[in-house]
Amino acid sequence: MTGTDQAGARSRPGLLVVQHTPGGGPGRFGDWLSADGVPLDTVHAYAGDPLPRRLTHPGLLVLGGGYLPDDDARAPWLAATRGLVTEALRRGTPVFGICLGGQLLAQAAGGTVQGCYGTPEFGSTPLTLRPQTAGDPLFGGLPRRVTAVERHVDAVTALPPGAVWLMESESCPYQAFRVGEAAWGVQFHPEADAARVRAWDPEGLRARGLDPHGVVRTVERDEDAATPVWREVARRFAALVRGHARERTRS
Repeated sequence: MTGTDQAGARSRPGLLVVQHTPGGGPGRFGDWLSADGVPLDTVHAYAGDPLPRRLTHPGLLVLGGGYLPDDDARAPWLAATRGLVTEALRRGTPVFGICLGGQLLAQAAGGTVQGCYGTPEFGSTPLTLRPQTAGDPLFGGLPRRVTAVERHVDAVTALPPGAVWLMESESCPYQAFRVGEAAWGVQFHPEADAARVRAWDPEGLRARGLDPHGVVRTVERDEDAATPVWREVARRFAALVRGHARERTRS
């Protein structure tokens, strides 16, 4: 994507994706969305690609990165990203925030995020669905226990007012939540597979007392069971984005 939207610009198709780091792309989650009829319009914000001033897409995906959601000094595009998330919440545009993206959603909606909080989580992590997932458009009916790849030291410490708490882990309670009817934040990485974890810096893992080979083996072990779950979440989110696009066309 090149250039900012002009006032009165026509609606864009597909999903606006905000990428914060070179290695933090949409991965398999993006592949699944594309396969389900939702093209991606990715802004490589870390490389200086400008974000649009207005959200003219029918959906927004905010990816992860090594920043706090208000770390504007190191990542000056975060202010514009928060603005787009706030606009999406106001207009009911579907939003999916991953790791930093989920934290940014929480903060934009009135929750709190704290750096280096609690126990860090790296690699495949057991998650539990809460009873509040019943009827949720993305998480309703998923297996009660599933694993996902984690890579975080920061965490949401208080959900926004009125948010629905959907998933938790032993070390980090707020693993997934919904704000309003169409905005979801997750702490984990449904886009990350074993291949991506193999590319992680092994020295960084060792510095945290982790065995890099053990981290990869656990992800490989859990991947066959976890992948269909996150594939289904992507399918459901794609359907919401397509539905929102149709509504905008009719209005």
